[in-house]
Order: sequence, then structure tokens, then C-alpha cells
Amino acid sequence: MQQLNVIGLDQAGAETLAGKLNQLLANYQIFYMNVRGFHWNIRGERFFELHVKFEETYSDLLLKIDEIAERVLTLGQQPHHTYSKYLDNSAIKEAANVHEGRACVEHILHGYQTVIRLQREILSAANEIDDEGTASLMGDYITAQEKTAWMLTSYLK
Repeated sequence: MQQLNVIGLDQAGAETLAGKLNQLLANYQIFYMNVRGFHWNIRGERFFELHVKFEETYSDLLLKIDEIAERVLTLGQQPHHTYSKYLDNSAIKEAANVHEGRACVEHILHGYQTVIRLQREILSAANEIDDEGTASLMGDYITAQEKTAWMLTSYLK
């Protein structure tokens, strides 16, 4: 017999989905710290425009970190909250000593590509268990981030 959690989703499916969301959370945390570092350490002729853009980017990432952690809680699970866990579970790696504008933007583009791929997986898994809340969140993220990826790609040309 199927056991449902507090929001009416299959318990086992919600646990699996929360695991994927924790993986996404780990990627966002490392992504956030990378962009924060780019903001602090950017140098060169595009300093002013990139310094502001990086702040805008890390502020958005921080908002998503909180939303993802709260979604894990909504599914009845616990969000990971240690950097050791984030480092172990993130496909995005730390970017140390990156301060040249183009390299920073390339790292950010790679970060978006990574989270978009994972969000598509989560979207599919959410749809399988009729989890509209998670599916909607992922759909919103993907829509905005695909446009951002296109813009970053245009910037790099």
C-alpha cells in the first residue's frame, strides 16, 4: 500500500525527490560562493559592469538556495546544511583565484548549465509523482536561467 506524506505525495517518491533537491542545493551553494568570490575579486576594464552583475547573480542564487531548502522541508525531509556535504554532492567545483572577467563569466555560464540539467531531471521526477510544487519551482528556474545562459553566451562572443 502506498504511504503518503503530509502534503499527499507518495512518501518514497518524496524522499527520492528530496535527495535530488539536496544535490541541487549543494550545487547552488558552491555556485553561490563562486559568484560571491567573483564579485569580490573581479579586476580589469569591465570591473564596474561585472561587479554589479555578479552581485545581482549571487543575490538571486541565495534566494533560490532558501527556496530549495524549504522545498526539501515541505517534502518532509531535511536539507543538507554543511559545506562538507555540499562539496561531496556538487558537480560544480570551487573556483579559486579567478578574477579576470571573461573567466568569471565562463564559470557562471557553466554553473547555470549544470543546474539547468539537474533541474530538468528534478522536473521530470516531480512530474512522475504529481508534485506540482516542485515541478513549478523547477520550471520557473529553468525558464529564467535558459535566458540568462543565452545572454552569457552572447556576452562571451
